[in-house]
Amino acid sequence: MPINRIAFGTPREASHPDALRAALAEFISMLIFVFAGSGSGMAFNKLTDNASTTPSGLVAAALAHAFALFVAVSVGANISGGHVNPAVTFGALIGGNITLLRSILYWIAQLLGSVVACLLLKFATGGLETPAFGLSSGVGAWNALVFEIVMTFGLVYTVYATAVDPKKGNLGIIAPIAIGFIVGANILAGGAFDGASMNPAVSFGPAVVSWTWTNHWVYWLGPFIGAAIAALVYDNIFIGSGGHEPLPTNDF
Repeated sequence: MPINRIAFGTPREASHPDALRAALAEFISMLIFVFAGSGSGMAFNKLTDNASTTPSGLVAAALAHAFALFVAVSVGANISGGHVNPAVTFGALIGGNITLLRSILYWIAQLLGSVVACLLLKFATGGLETPAFGLSSGVGAWNALVFEIVMTFGLVYTVYATAVDPKKGNLGIIAPIAIGFIVGANILAGGAFDGASMNPAVSFGPAVVSWTWTNHWVYWLGPFIGAAIAALVYDNIFIGSGGHEPLPTNDF
């Protein structure tokens, strides 16, 4: 991939009203997503007195995250592009679809949104623990890393196919629901092994509030590697050098 695809942006962009509005939209979308997604897990723990996860609990988590992400992407799409995930933003950066400076704004907003959502959950539930992501018994860090790479590859590949590709046409209408579906499906596949994060911000908020950092690096490295591979594959093979449009201001 030509290095000139990665746009660094200008210092003025960091304070431009459009960029700040986009960052605020990412903050709000992430808050909505994490509050519903992590909240569903906390509700399950309360209903079952912190019993072990059951198949029905896994299905409930997958549905909650799929529905919440569908909404979170939809409400942010026209303002920020609805990334709602630092790995998605990284994939967009690799493909030259967002500047580095705007990416940094997005990352800060996404992480803050996740932390605030978890703090609100802890307060609203009367101090219940916000469970951090962790590995199941018998699952090593490298096993989980592969899970996160493959699952995030599927997510970011879906983002590129339905939201980034200039040839997408009317397919772009279903982008939010397709993105929600792949996350829900991946939770069904990987949730029992490592929680199926695919999103560093979703892992970061609970880790901060519970102050649990065991194997936390997996939930950053895996999604970023998966996102980069998906971006490079789709951008170079299916979009190509002639398929790029001018860098958007409020979309992927």
